[in-house]
Amino acid sequence: MAIACVNTRACCGVEAPKVTVEVHLSNGLPAFNLVGLPETSVREAKERVRSALINAGFEMPQRRITINLAPADLPKQGGRYDLPIAIGILAASGQIPSQHLNQYEFIGELALSGQIRPCAGILPAIIAAKSQHHHLFMPLDNRYEAELVGYQHCYFVSHLQHLAAFMHGQSELPRLDNLPQWIEDEPEDDRYLCMSEVIGQHQAKHALEIAAAGGHNMLMLGPPGTGKSMLANRIIPLMPKLSYEEAIEVAAIHSVAALTIKPHNFLNRPFRAPHHTCSSISLVGGGSHPKPGEISLAHRGILFLDEIAEFPRKVLDCLREPMETGEVVISRAAAKLTFSSRFQLIAAMNPSPCGDTEHARATPDQIMRYLSRLSGPFLDRFDLTIDVPKLPAGSLTQNHTATETSATIAKRVQLARDLQLQRSGVLNSELSPKQLKQHSGISQNDLAFLEQSVVKLGLSVRSFHRIQRVARSIADLQNSVNTDRSHIAQALGYRAMDRLLASLSRQ
Repeated sequence: MAIACVNTRACCGVEAPKVTVEVHLSNGLPAFNLVGLPETSVREAKERVRSALINAGFEMPQRRITINLAPADLPKQGGRYDLPIAIGILAASGQIPSQHLNQYEFIGELALSGQIRPCAGILPAIIAAKSQHHHLFMPLDNRYEAELVGYQHCYFVSHLQHLAAFMHGQSELPRLDNLPQWIEDEPEDDRYLCMSEVIGQHQAKHALEIAAAGGHNMLMLGPPGTGKSMLANRIIPLMPKLSYEEAIEVAAIHSVAALTIKPHNFLNRPFRAPHHTCSSISLVGGGSHPKPGEISLAHRGILFLDEIAEFPRKVLDCLREPMETGEVVISRAAAKLTFSSRFQLIAAMNPSPCGDTEHARATPDQIMRYLSRLSGPFLDRFDLTIDVPKLPAGSLTQNHTATETSATIAKRVQLARDLQLQRSGVLNSELSPKQLKQHSGISQNDLAFLEQSVVKLGLSVRSFHRIQRVARSIADLQNSVNTDRSHIAQALGYRAMDRLLASLSRQ
């Protein structure tokens, strides 16, 4: 019986479920039928595969060809099924041997000439093939993903003829340990953003250090040109590198979004800075075929929203739930997908629509309407809100003494993070109320002082807990076992938005 079964992988979020390509050649008028819930891009594989086989020197069987993509209830999209369909036809027609196909997996899009083109979202398929100990045949241009996983049984294919020769035992295919010498990586970007380049703004620098140490969300308020974006761009060097498991999580999300992470950037935390004109779908994720948004691409890293007041309010409010849960669930008629989104939010904005509250052209009512673009529950998600004021006269021209470098601050941040992980297993920003009560190290008198301050400032219960977490991070940076009143007072000092709103309400 002219039948063959070939293994491949679908793409469902960051998962790669197994798909079996069943090819049957039967007598009858020549036809090419493709079933198994294929979408348009998969149905068009018929024409790509036919031309690729003919132009690569193979025979296209003049028989009734039926191809089933099982399971039939799983939607299939993309060009990744071209290569397994072509291999199935060649195996069913006896043009290549089929005895080892059950141990192989194939992914790749075919050009009309028989060349094999790269596919998006291939990293989860490599991880799944590794767990099953299957040999994976994949496009050569997707070699970076294989290098990240380090799976030795990945074979890189550039043309259908090369794969057929390998199946016949006539030649070898390149693998991780025998890649051709003419394949070279791009040079690493040696740009390094150092905190010592920032003039002044000592309070903002210290707040950034606290945010990096405890994983806290931070909002910077200040007139244009005071260095808010400059500071935000320098938080990544303060944070430790990703572990291998975390880096694989991040790389899988980027792979699904058709973004490639090069090996020399593998352990770097992501930094995403979308423009304020982005939609809620581009920020949170979605689409007819759900893709990860900016918050998932910032997983384990930084999401920087510059000019946050210019974002539509409904777009910002979409962030509230993912900021609490660390994941976003996208439900569509075809699928329900979950993307991780444990990001740290750093935002910047002007305190008024005209740029500044001192000598402002805007009235207090106009300033309040401008600030009300950020809802109260959304503002509650920020652990620190700080002022980034204008520099004093002469700051730009006078000689500056050397300030701390990012490498020096990063050592303190690393020590503080180690303390937190040894104590509770999570960073301070992720402490539950129960864990906070156990590990905060705050006396009952200091808690009463904090509660009185929160009531006087009109803050929420969520803010009460967030101030405790910030105070605990300040204590960890000072290597203090307990959190005393000075740490709480300092944490209360990082409430610039509350002070601004209170001053406007009195006018």
